[in-house]
Amino acid sequence: MTARPVNGDTAPVRPGEELNLEALRAYLDAHLVGGQGELSLEQFPGGHSNLTYLLKSSSLEGSGEAVLRRAPMGPVAPKAHDMVREYHLLERIHPVFPPAPRPVLLCEDASVLGTPFFLMERRHGVVARTAMPPEYADLPEAPRRMSEALVDTLAQLHGIDIAAAGLDTLGKPQGFNRRQVEGWAGRWTRAETDPTPDAPGVMAWLLANVPEESAHTLVHNDFKLDNLMLGAHDPSHVVALLDWEMTAIGDPLVDLGLTLCYWTQRGFPQSRRITVGEGYPGFFSREEFLARYAEQSGRSLPDLLGNIGWYEVLGVFKLAVIVQQIYARFHAGQTNDPRFAVLGDQAQALMQEAARQIAAQPTPSQVQT
Repeated sequence: MTARPVNGDTAPVRPGEELNLEALRAYLDAHLVGGQGELSLEQFPGGHSNLTYLLKSSSLEGSGEAVLRRAPMGPVAPKAHDMVREYHLLERIHPVFPPAPRPVLLCEDASVLGTPFFLMERRHGVVARTAMPPEYADLPEAPRRMSEALVDTLAQLHGIDIAAAGLDTLGKPQGFNRRQVEGWAGRWTRAETDPTPDAPGVMAWLLANVPEESAHTLVHNDFKLDNLMLGAHDPSHVVALLDWEMTAIGDPLVDLGLTLCYWTQRGFPQSRRITVGEGYPGFFSREEFLARYAEQSGRSLPDLLGNIGWYEVLGVFKLAVIVQQIYARFHAGQTNDPRFAVLGDQAQALMQEAARQIAAQPTPSQVQT
């Protein structure tokens, strides 16, 4: 049974995902101005990865609310769900990119809640998932405006002057594309629960065709519509961009490829589409998405169209790995969230889609003509 929302976008905490409120209260009292106060917790029920809660306490300045983020319960993949890294990323990105929420407090002491966690400011808006937000019911132009907001925000993110903002030290961008393939291939191997005939061929093709980075920019690495919070009455207004844990400096087309995977959702059965996007009335088609991105980023559309194939396959592969990692935790009994039971089949379908896209790639002679 799905918990019913109690605060618009929040719900009661799911069984098995409760937090130690007494330990949390003691930590907040010791590290935040405001002294002793009542403490309550609700959960943001969307998403399949990190756990996100709405925290209310008189110890918190302003509205008395903050968002708490922590890793999923149970064992997690190495280097995944790194909340300490995400906190420090937000410290550096928020000042130069306002959609990134302001971080408030980091706790690296795993004895408090069993794992490091952090607090960030709470922002108010709407998130579109599998259906249009009811707030936009009387706005027939909302799908197009949401499409534009998504593409324009991605282009703005990629347009940040990372050197001027002091963000060029976040990673080593040279070789980023190859490391993406090698890293995600390793994750797939560790998370695989059932034989997947298409996986070896997909990984081999990606490694054999790694392109040079098209540029070096800030890369969100999980950019999609349901990580974007929009204004409740204005779908053009971006309130927040969420989930920064995988952010790096690398090739912006890696972002674009994964975003297109979420947007087109090829390989997703209709009943399991995870967000609105292409195929829903009024939203950008894939072609419109790419044309808008080229316009907003200053890239050549023909060049973009000629090179995007590898990045889309990588995006589908990465999403297959993400889904499989979640399913592997369910398969091992590390979580009992019933939403995860179907994800093994979804990972297989996505790997099949990656193989289909590889088979459809143009030959060098076709590209030249």
